[in-house]
Amino acid sequence: MGGMPALRAFVRTDQARAAVPGEAGQWLPANCQGCTSWCSKQVYVVDGRAVKVRGNPHSMVNMGASCPRSHFGLQQVYDPDRIKVPMKRTNPQKGRDQDPGFVPISWDEALETIAGKIMELRKNNETHKYLLLRGRYTYMRDVLYDSMTKIIGSPNNISHSTLCAEGEKFGPYYTEGLWAYRQYDVENTRYILLWGADPLAANRQVSYYSKAWGKALDRAKVAIVEPRLSATAAKADEWIPVKPGTDGAIAVAMAHAILTEGLWFRDFVGDFSDGTNRFAAGQTVDESMFLEKYTHGLVKWWNIELKDKTPEWAAEKAGVPAEQIRSVAIDFARAAPRVMSWVGGGPCMQVRSAYAAMACHALNGLVGAVDNVGGTLKANKVYSKGFPDYSEYLDEIAKSGKDHEKIDQRGRLEFPCLKKGKSGGGVNTNRAADGILDEDPNEIKVAIAYMNNFNFSAPEGQRWDRALAKIPFLTHITTNASEFSWFADIVLPDTHHQFEKWGYTKSHGHGYRHVVLQQPIVDLPFDYKIDETEIPYLIGIKLADKGFDLLHRYHVEKFLDPETGKPPENEKEFAEYAVKIATEKLWNPAKWEGGDKIDGWEEFKRIGVSNSDPYPYRERWGKMKTKTGLFEFYSETLKQALEKHAEKHGTSVNQVLEVCNYEARGEPAFVPHYEEPYVHGDPSEYPLLFVDHKSRLNREGRTANCSWYHELKDLDPGEQKYADVAKINPQDAKRLGLQDGDPIKIISPTGEIGCTAKLWEGVRPGTVAKCYGQGHWAYGHLAAKVFGRKPRGGNNNYIIPADYDRLSGASAYYGTTRVKIVKD
Repeated sequence: MGGMPALRAFVRTDQARAAVPGEAGQWLPANCQGCTSWCSKQVYVVDGRAVKVRGNPHSMVNMGASCPRSHFGLQQVYDPDRIKVPMKRTNPQKGRDQDPGFVPISWDEALETIAGKIMELRKNNETHKYLLLRGRYTYMRDVLYDSMTKIIGSPNNISHSTLCAEGEKFGPYYTEGLWAYRQYDVENTRYILLWGADPLAANRQVSYYSKAWGKALDRAKVAIVEPRLSATAAKADEWIPVKPGTDGAIAVAMAHAILTEGLWFRDFVGDFSDGTNRFAAGQTVDESMFLEKYTHGLVKWWNIELKDKTPEWAAEKAGVPAEQIRSVAIDFARAAPRVMSWVGGGPCMQVRSAYAAMACHALNGLVGAVDNVGGTLKANKVYSKGFPDYSEYLDEIAKSGKDHEKIDQRGRLEFPCLKKGKSGGGVNTNRAADGILDEDPNEIKVAIAYMNNFNFSAPEGQRWDRALAKIPFLTHITTNASEFSWFADIVLPDTHHQFEKWGYTKSHGHGYRHVVLQQPIVDLPFDYKIDETEIPYLIGIKLADKGFDLLHRYHVEKFLDPETGKPPENEKEFAEYAVKIATEKLWNPAKWEGGDKIDGWEEFKRIGVSNSDPYPYRERWGKMKTKTGLFEFYSETLKQALEKHAEKHGTSVNQVLEVCNYEARGEPAFVPHYEEPYVHGDPSEYPLLFVDHKSRLNREGRTANCSWYHELKDLDPGEQKYADVAKINPQDAKRLGLQDGDPIKIISPTGEIGCTAKLWEGVRPGTVAKCYGQGHWAYGHLAAKVFGRKPRGGNNNYIIPADYDRLSGASAYYGTTRVKIVKD
């Protein structure tokens, strides 16, 4: 091909017209995992090479739409800095200042070495000292993450989830029994109230929301609670520039205003027996006077928390006008029930954010928006079926090993991690670094990690440098040599999800859920292998050669081709058969249970996506998965979970809350309420609150080695091309003596980073906002100024302390630290 294929990727094309005039090609289905939207795509492929990306029109979720991230996949898959062959470390010393001395090796040598290390653990009855760390995954994950880890005999499969947005699930679970991300019915709504969410840039279903937002603005009013002018805030009717960490104060004040104005949605919530509103500021209400319908504990919530939480009270806490809080609350409630309180990561990933998450989400219950037209919805049902049971392949070593405590210390008194009401039910990702460093509960001797870079993406990522240096044998499966790879003993070249691997994902939006197929659609220039299927299959063969055949037997005895019954004869057949097994109910007419009707595997490969049935509104009213079956303003579900955790440790709920650094004691612990933010750094030394945010160009921190990322960076409000800027309000800049373009250092109690000052009115005074994504010292020649030595820009996570919302396990990124700025 002549010319510049990179530029052609942005050319608009009709479906019937070639992407490259005069050159034959075809549109093939694909899946973008550049963020957690997981959109269905089509890629134009010419002579085995991808040249253009667009949305898949067959998807009912993203509706043929795309955001910028999917296009960056083209630069990633053909990145000259990609790892091309397996590599091994030659320098036994590990550290940031140690060159690994990587040299190329064969796949056979790499797999032989990995299998040998696993066999050493089994020989010594130390299988619990094996660790699997998961980053970006598909729903093929359990082949590597679950079954292989358990068959080896370890409890230590640790996901990235609490670095992502696990905190967003806490509020919905402890009010409506939904531990999941919601979808938002924007096409039918009349009011969108956003909390720390930026759906036009960095929330789920960015492609779909970008397509639907214009029409939504024609019908609905938009208000956003956010300390900076985000892409979504720039198009909103109301921007509420909240003081970081105080979202919960505004949420409970809005609930107070809705109740005192008599604007709750009676068809869902109920009413006073005589129809007279008794909610008045400062006044306790008799619970027996209110007859609830589909909710539980509204009057308890009022008496315990809301009666004194006026907009005037919240204004002092949050630094925004009381009248704005009141007017937004009233407008929101008057538009009910076709409204939504949209809770993003901002209020949910702070040190005490569990209750803020509940408070922001509880507004949906107050106005009848839960499971309702124009409101907040759960994911639709889909019919993928998972993988074959592996319990018969667990020997006594495996059964004993997997029962040890996990390395992330979840479920301890100080780390409840109450996923779905269970003590230790959720992961505590960032705490695993401390477990490794302290050898608590035990030493980690062998680790495999894939598509993760916790040194870069986790708060206080420097801890991961030290932790990984301590692991005697570490394998990293990745596309690019990252900061994490720097500490590996073996690095394995991974396939790119969008173009080169078998897999599938599930996502929801627009009142549907889709299952998107991943399949190899381009030629592989090098011998990459698929992380979640091909590599564990090949490790299983090597283990069998060494006398431990249970993993390989599981693969060849249970993963039979659903069409032919044939067992896999190689890793490529195994990868495809595994996907066919997991998705059979979608493509096999004889197994069909709902959604699109697809006539066989070949048609599924051609279309690339299966859609669910439309959303069944109000189906969950009165049938929620809470303890009461109702939407809980007084959370009996949380009360039960906390009591069980306390009983497990022989203590009281109050002691749990004290150890976990919450303020609530007694009954307030069971209702959505405001907690004062816990912020690191003395204000006298660190006068500014740090605001971390995400870019519409970020593919989860992996785009910094793409030239388009730097060229187009000013598409984000307040950003600049070819620079890593910290956005400072001009009032603060004047006080600090800073000019636009000054090189600066941002210093926190945890560390310091270098970047460039950008004076911008779109950040709240008293804060400094900086986009996550730059500051790599590895990953590639564009991502780093000098690979392995000097970063390009600054990594926000080096100045964010490692702290947690301990009830959810979420790492705290927002409203968490104070900083100071000095000229560099």
